[in-house]
Amino acid sequence: MAISLDSPLNEQQLMMLRLFKKPLPEADFQELRKLAVKLLSKRLDETVEAWEAKKEIDSSYYDELSKGHFRKSKQ
Repeated sequence: MAISLDSPLNEQQLMMLRLFKKPLPEADFQELRKLAVKLLSKRLDETVEAWEAKKEIDSSYYDELSKGHFRKSKQ
């Protein structure tokens, strides 16, 4: 799979590439990948929770959305 880079790598990305100059065993690579995804997921959850708190959004708001009708009728 080819990946095109539209912008140059930042310093953190370059540092990560230098760290893994020598290929890891597949099991280690998969574990590292899972850890990175877990960290990014945690950060996303924190961002969404902060946004919800700022906008005063709670579970009742989502309940109302789930009961709503959003499709337009075909005429």
